[in-house]
Amino acid sequence: MASTLMAVSLVGCGASTSAGTPAPAASEAPAATAEAAPAATAEAAAAATDGDLSTKKVGVCIYQFSDNFMTLFRTELENYLISLGFSKENITIADGANDQATQTNQIDTFITDGVDVLIINPVNSSSAATITDKVVAANIPLVYINREPDESEEARWKDNGWKVTYVGCDARQSGTMQGEIIADLGLDAIDFNKNGKVDYIMIEGDPENVDAQYRTEFSVKALTDKGLEVNCLSDQVGNWDQTQGQQLVANALGQFGNDVEVVFCNNDAMALGAKQAIADAGRTVGKDIYLVGVDALTEVCEDVLSGAITGTVFNDHIAQSHSSADAAVNFLTGKTNEYYIGCDYVKVTKDNAQSILDSLK
Repeated sequence: MASTLMAVSLVGCGASTSAGTPAPAASEAPAATAEAAPAATAEAAAAATDGDLSTKKVGVCIYQFSDNFMTLFRTELENYLISLGFSKENITIADGANDQATQTNQIDTFITDGVDVLIINPVNSSSAATITDKVVAANIPLVYINREPDESEEARWKDNGWKVTYVGCDARQSGTMQGEIIADLGLDAIDFNKNGKVDYIMIEGDPENVDAQYRTEFSVKALTDKGLEVNCLSDQVGNWDQTQGQQLVANALGQFGNDVEVVFCNNDAMALGAKQAIADAGRTVGKDIYLVGVDALTEVCEDVLSGAITGTVFNDHIAQSHSSADAAVNFLTGKTNEYYIGCDYVKVTKDNAQSILDSLK
C-alpha cells in the first residue's frame, strides 16, 4: 500500500493577475471520452521504457487529500503508475494538508530518502522556484501537476535544460467555457431583474493559485466578449471548499436577494455548496438563477442532467494523471519532455453530461 505522509476573505470584483501560457481561443467543447484523452496508453508507455520500473521510487506530493478533484487524480495516478510497472510499495503519496511548510518538509524527506522522481501538486504555486531549486540540486526529475508555476519559473527550466515539466490544463480555457455556458443562454434568459446586465457573484478558490485567478478573470471576460454588460455583486474566496462555498453564497443571497442572477464557482466542490445555499434560499437553478462550476465531478454531472446545476467544465484527471506518469517515465528512461504538457477542458451542459459520466465509468 502506498504510504501517506500526513502532515474567508473578501477580494475586489474582477481582481486577477496573468501569467503562464497564452490563452487559447474560445471554442465549443469537442466530443471526448476518458479513454481517448491520455497522450499514450499504459501499454505503449510501458513498452517504451528501458529498464525495470519496479525498483524506482516515486514521491508524490498532493496539496490536500480532502480536495475532491485531487482525490480522483491521485487515485488514478497511483493505479496508472502500477500499470506501467512501478511497485505499489515504492509509490509514496503525501498529503500537504494545504500547508506549504508541511509540504516542504515532505519534499525534504523524499529527497533524503532518495526517490527517483517527484510528482508535485504544490500548495502554493508561488513556492515553485524554491521547490525546483532544491529538487534540481538533488538531481531528481520533477513533474509539477495541476497547479501551474508562473511563466518566469517555467522559462528557467528551459533556459537551464532542467528535468522539470508541468502537466495540466490552461485554466483560462475553463474560465472561458464557464462564461460561454452562461452567455449562450442569452441576456433575455439571464436578466431576471431586467436591468440590462448580468448580475453575478464569484466564489474563488485559492487567490494565490493561477487556476483560480484565470477562472475568475476569463469567465467574466467571456461574457463581455459576447457584448454582455456585467455587474459583480460579490467576489469572495472559498478556498475550493464545499462548506465555505455554501456559506459564502448563502451570505450573498441574503445580502443581494433576487438581484443575484449567476453564481460562478472556481470548482465543483464550491458549486455543490452553492447549490445547497440556493435551494435553502428558495431559489431554483434554471428558473431564477444560474450556477456553474469546474471539474465535472460525478455528482455535479448528475446535477447538470437534472437541471440542479447549469453547467460545469470537465477537468480531465485521467488524461492529466496519465500524462504526468508518462512524463516521469520519460525522465527515468533518459528521454525528454516538453516543459509544458497541456490538455483541453471540455464544456459540460445537459447536451453532453451523460457522455462525460459514461466516460468516467
